[in-house]
Amino acid sequence: MISPDRAAANMTTSQKHRNFVAEPMGEKPVGTLAGIGDVLGKKLEDKGFDKAYVVLGQFLVLKKDEDLFREWLKDTCGASAKQSRDCYGCLREWCDAFL
Repeated sequence: MISPDRAAANMTTSQKHRNFVAEPMGEKPVGTLAGIGDVLGKKLEDKGFDKAYVVLGQFLVLKKDEDLFREWLKDTCGASAKQSRDCYGCLREWCDAFL
């Protein structure tokens, strides 16, 4: 049974987010992260962040700190507040499930 907290989270997250956190990361491209579409994905790839696990590495280097990660994402690829929030939430939930 899904907990009420988990059910509430499912109502506020995208299908892309739910798909990402449902399984190990493996070699997924950066564009599979919630909040990261084609444009931001290309910008991240151009800076060496071609796989989701490379962005996860930066997330962990920043000690999973929301403000620092979101600021880094904005500075690195021009992510909006919503895009950076979605990406942060996706990585945080993935870490909670798999680390």
